[in-house]
Parts: sequence; structure tokens; C-alpha cells
Amino acid sequence: MHNKFIVNALFTIVMATTLIISGCTSAKLPDQTSTTSPTAAASATPAPAAKDATINLSINAEPNFNPWSPTGFVESEPVTELLFNGLTAWGTDYQPIPALATDWKPSEDGMTWTFNLRKDVKWSDGQPFTADDVVYTFNEIVLKKELGASNASNFVSIDKVVAVNPNQVQILLKQPWSSLPNYMAWFAKILPRHIFEGQDPWKLTSFNKEKPVGTGPYIMTKYSAGQSVEVERNPNYWGGSGQVSKVVFSIIPDVNTQIAQLMAGTLSMTVIEDPNLMEKLKSNKNLNVNEVLDNNYYWVALDQSQPRFQDVKVRQALLYAIDRESIITGVLKGYGKAATGPIAPLQEKYYNPDVKKYNYDPEKAKALLKEAGYTPGADGFLQKDGKVFEINMPAGQFGVLVQASTLVQQYWQKVGVKVNLQVIDWNAFIQKVIVNRSYDASLAWWRAPVDPDILAYNHSSAAGKGNNIPGYKNPALDKLLEDGRKAKTTDERIKIYKDLQLLTAEELPYLYLWNPSIAIATQKNITVPKTSFIVAEDHILEWKVSNK
Repeated sequence: MHNKFIVNALFTIVMATTLIISGCTSAKLPDQTSTTSPTAAASATPAPAAKDATINLSINAEPNFNPWSPTGFVESEPVTELLFNGLTAWGTDYQPIPALATDWKPSEDGMTWTFNLRKDVKWSDGQPFTADDVVYTFNEIVLKKELGASNASNFVSIDKVVAVNPNQVQILLKQPWSSLPNYMAWFAKILPRHIFEGQDPWKLTSFNKEKPVGTGPYIMTKYSAGQSVEVERNPNYWGGSGQVSKVVFSIIPDVNTQIAQLMAGTLSMTVIEDPNLMEKLKSNKNLNVNEVLDNNYYWVALDQSQPRFQDVKVRQALLYAIDRESIITGVLKGYGKAATGPIAPLQEKYYNPDVKKYNYDPEKAKALLKEAGYTPGADGFLQKDGKVFEINMPAGQFGVLVQASTLVQQYWQKVGVKVNLQVIDWNAFIQKVIVNRSYDASLAWWRAPVDPDILAYNHSSAAGKGNNIPGYKNPALDKLLEDGRKAKTTDERIKIYKDLQLLTAEELPYLYLWNPSIAIATQKNITVPKTSFIVAEDHILEWKVSNK
């Protein structure tokens, strides 16, 4: 998000609101092998605000104010980022900096991390923040797999959290985890024990949908369902105050409406992936538009509970059948590159370009499907054991998802696979695919910290209600993921993660589609940290706005 002048400015999250977007392709990437932490947060002593500023931002759907809710996604995170804190936050260079914790260090064996907490923090209702809140958040919500908390699979290496005293916690691990401080900055917000204790965390409507209580720089002051969310400065905030005194999140599902308002000057910023909109915004002389390489990747998930998708020949065939270059040139207008795996080229030292490639080859796809036992039926569709190879594919109305899913449907049908495409709204898609896992195939994307630790999205322990959406399980992949977390040196990590990419390219836990480029457009009178918008939100006290 971004700062603002007194006039309305609106940060629009048009696409992939939660993606980590590098401010430039040469940005320093985090080295997780360090065991020391910074001594002060960049935003802890902000410069005095010249004057109060109100900004209007945009979210694409109705939010949920509980940052761990399994039904909250890109529409919720811009709001919760301002209402809550984690133990750490992202620095503008993607290194973890202090937030609710002042410093941290691992034990000699790497099995315990100790975090010292700030002593001057209060919840927005005036109650003191203590170690008990951290213990409750993790032990009673995040680590209870049956609750299915959003992003909980990021933390499967944690055994439990204990309070040493009111201002210190220890995180006990199942295995060493060198990048834990980075993941604590990645949507690991702390919840108030005094509000949630004894309650079902997903049914506490008074908090989740009405009046959340947090430790962040803002508090919610008004919520009009289906219209907007307003937040204002938190008078109890431990980190001081900046120029922005009020933020209004307008709920605007239609991208064209958002763009029209941005170009009219009433919005402050947009982060987009739609190539047609990129070109349109670049022609506007009142906007600064920068194209940046992104760390996320788009994929197709195939439900691994179905035996047909457990056959690697079928997975490989379905990827060979997709003309990704045509999608990139036609749908993305060239703003992207074919993905080779779960680690993006942005992570130069960990990225492995020398892996199995899947250039468009429908004949190869047909041959692999034949080897898997599929033959054409009378209607032209493939069948096996008397059953037509038929795929039900929900497509969420968000960004280019429907357009890309439609092309995937066409490509698969060209090689004899019958595809039933079901276009549904974004919230319904989240419920159906992410929460209920009710699909055969589905196209979406992952955004991850700028770090190669992707255990949360690929480990077998994250299948089911975790972030391993297809439910792929492979002991060899699990071991590489676990070894990556245990590694203590950068050289060790590089070898492990390059080997991991060789395996994922062969096995295809996901069908890797493309790594997108992102356009970030701002009004010319707005200055924010040159980094991703989620990181920029962590630094909202540094936002600068000049009058037009």
C-alpha cells in the first residue's frame, strides 16, 4: 500500500494482493543462515508527520479480519496487515526486522528459538500484550491442524511455544529451522488471548467480521458490509505515528472500475498483472508505472487423491499439452516467463535453470497418455477401463485466472481430455478449492517469501488442510524440504534447493505455468519504500505524500 495526500488516493490491489513484489530485480535477497537480528525496527522512530493524510485503498471482496481465518485471502490481508503485528516484520530488503519481538536467537543445536518481546505494547482495547498471547496464538490456533488456519502449514516445524516470562517466549522445534524469523514476518500475526480463549476462532463474529482488536498502527473504526472498511491511527500503538492518519478500503470487485478511478487521479496506487491494463496505465502521464519481476508462480493443481493423477506420465502429459508460451504472449502480452518449478528466477543463487523442460508438445502429451493406458473413445475423448478422462475445473473470477483456465481447457481437449470449466466468483473459489478441496484440477498461484524454503507448499504434512493444495506426497521431496530447513550454510542450501528443483521438474507436484511480471502504478505525488506492497505496509509510517 502507499501513502497519501489529503485528497483521496486509492491503493488498488487488482491482482495478487499478497504477492511479494521486488522493487527491482537486483534487490538483495535474504540469507537465512544469519543467527543475529537487527536491534531496531526501521519504523520505530518515524519522522514527525507534516500533516494528517487520508488514503483510500481497494480490496476486491468482503474481508475477514482474523488473519488466520481459512476463509481470508488476498481481500483480507491488506486490512489485517495494518491491524496486527507479528513477532518480526519485513525490512525493505526482505530481511526480518523487529516488531513485537525486539531480538531473537537460536540455540546451539538449532532446536529452540528465543524471542524477547517489547514491554510497551498494548492491544487496541487497552489490555497489555504479553507472552501468553504468542503462546495462545500458536499452540491453540496455528498448531491445531484440525482448525485449518490459513498459512498454518508454514509452521509445521514448530512443536510448541512456551512463555519463559511475560516478555520472553521460546519456540521449540521438531527440527532445526534457520529461516524461522523470516516466516514470522510472513503473515504470522499474533491474536489476543483475552478475546479468543474459550471461543471457536472462526465463529467469533464480533472479532472476525465486526470489531477486531490488534496491536498494529491502526484500529478499525467503521465497517460497512459490501462497501468499505475504515481504519484510523491506533492511539496505543508502540511504534509512533506517521503522516497517514486514516485508511479507507473500498470494496470494488470490478478491475475496470478500479483502473478508471486510478487514471482519474482519485486512487493512489495499483498493483496489476493484467497486461492490457499495464499498457493502458503506461500511457497515463500522471502515473509512475514500473514493471518488476515477481517471486510468485502460477500453477495447475491436480487432485492427488485421485489415482489417475498419481501417475507421473499423466501429470507430464497434461503439462506438455499446455502451450504456455502462447498464454504468455497472448494473455500476458509477454509480461512473464514459463515457470520451471516452485523457486522463481528472482532468487538467483537458488534458482536452477537446468531442469527438465516442458515445451509445448501435444504429440508427446498424447504418447504419454497412451502409455498411461488411455485410448480414444467413439466421441474422440480419451478413456480407460470404460471411463472417459473427464476433468472438472473450477475457475475463480480474479485477474487472468478465467482466461488462462479457458485456454488450458482448450489445450487439454485437443489431446482428448474432456474438461468441464466452472466459472465462479472469487470467494466461492476459495471455499471450493482452498477450503474444501473440491476439484479435479484448478489454476491459481502461490506467493512466498523471497526464500527457497517452500516446505509449507509442498511437504506431505501440508496436504489436506495445509498449503499443499494438490495433496502430493513424496518421501524424497519431504527429505529435501526438511534438509533445506536444517541447513546452516548458504552453500548447503543452494545444493539442496537446486536438487529439489530437479525432483519437482520431473515429478510435477504442481503443473508449473509461468512466473509473472507485475506493474506497480502510483500517482506521481506519492513516495513509498521501493519494495513489495505488503512490505511497504509494514513501513506505513514512512510513507510520504506531497500536494498535487
